[in-house]
Amino acid sequence: MTVAATVLENSFPLRQVVHIVEDDEQFRLSLQDLFQSLDIESDAFENAADFFARASRDVAGCILLDVRLPDVNGIEFQSELEARGYELPVIFMTAHGDVATSVNAMKAGAIDFLQKPLRTYELLDAISAAFAIDTGQQKHRARRQLVRQRAATLTPREVQVLGLVTSGLMNKQVAYELGISEIMVKLHRGSVMRKMQASSLAELVRQFELIN
Repeated sequence: MTVAATVLENSFPLRQVVHIVEDDEQFRLSLQDLFQSLDIESDAFENAADFFARASRDVAGCILLDVRLPDVNGIEFQSELEARGYELPVIFMTAHGDVATSVNAMKAGAIDFLQKPLRTYELLDAISAAFAIDTGQQKHRARRQLVRQRAATLTPREVQVLGLVTSGLMNKQVAYELGISEIMVKLHRGSVMRKMQASSLAELVRQFELIN
C-alpha cells in the first residue's frame, strides 16, 4: 500500500452527523435530545428547503427523513438529494406508512423505513447501518479524488496510453493505434504507472474505472 493510500485509509471514520428533516418541532427536539444523550451529533431541519439552504454536501453521516414533509414528500426529497449532489444515506420515518411507499423508498436507495413512534433500538440500528454505508461512500469519494489528482499530472499522450492499455490492448497494439513505436509506448506506460502510483496493471485498471 502506498503512503498516500495508507493516509487515506487512516483518515476514517469521519465526523458523522444525523440530519433530522422533520416538520414537527416537538418531535425534532425530542430526537435531538435523544442523540445528545447518546453522544451522537445531529442537526435539525424543518423542511426540505431548510435542509438544502443549510446542509453542506461535504458533511458525512445520514438523513433521518419524515416521508410527509409540508413542501415535498420524502420520495421527491430523496430524488432531489441525488440531483443536487448529496450522497448521504437516507432513513425514512413516518406515522402513515404503507407498503407501496416503503417499497418505493427502498427501491430509491433508502436504508430503512421506520414507523412512528420510533423504537430506540431500531432507530440506532438503522443509524449504525447508515453510518457504516456512509463511511464506505466517503472512502470511495476520497479515493476517487486522489486518483483524479494523479491523473491530472499525465500528459495528453499518457492519457491516450492509459485509456488504451486499460482497455486490454497490448503494447504493440497501442503503438499501432497511436502511430508510435512500441518502445515509446513502454516509456509512456512506465511513466503512467509511476504517476498513478499503480503497482500492477490490475491496479491501474481499477484506478481508471474510478475516474470514468
